[in-house]
Amino acid sequence: MIREISAGGVVVRHAPEGWQMAAIEPQKEAPPAISANARRKTSQKMLLALPKGLVDPGEKPEQTAAREVVEETGLTAVPVTKLGDIKYAYVRSWGDKERVFKIVSFYLFRYESGQIDEIDPAMRIEVKRALWIALEDATQKLAYRGEKDMVRRAEVYLKTHPGL
Repeated sequence: MIREISAGGVVVRHAPEGWQMAAIEPQKEAPPAISANARRKTSQKMLLALPKGLVDPGEKPEQTAAREVVEETGLTAVPVTKLGDIKYAYVRSWGDKERVFKIVSFYLFRYESGQIDEIDPAMRIEVKRALWIALEDATQKLAYRGEKDMVRRAEVYLKTHPGL
């Protein structure tokens, strides 16, 4: 089984209405064999996720998380703490159809600068858009269970560290 190591971030900022979190809508194109009617039905539900990606050789996971945040959201953020790891297995839907064991380390980041969704046009292959969502709504809006858990951990950290 192939092993993949990735890292990502929960980027938060405090707004007048409360804490907000940066989320991405991954680029998901329907296969051409699916009818136009079916494509409309599948595209009605927006899939939201956290920015994340593979750790490059020589890179530390925290560096990867910061890089992925910039690449996928357009934001520069300061690392605060490690939130935890998600571990799972999947079968690649492309190429070799190989079974993969994946570990994704997530970090909490505090927003520093940048405009959400101002990303390199080349990244549009991966990211349809990036947006701010209310942190309190994130666990209902994110698609993946492990990422929802990381958001819950971020919420606990923010409650126990009000000076952030």
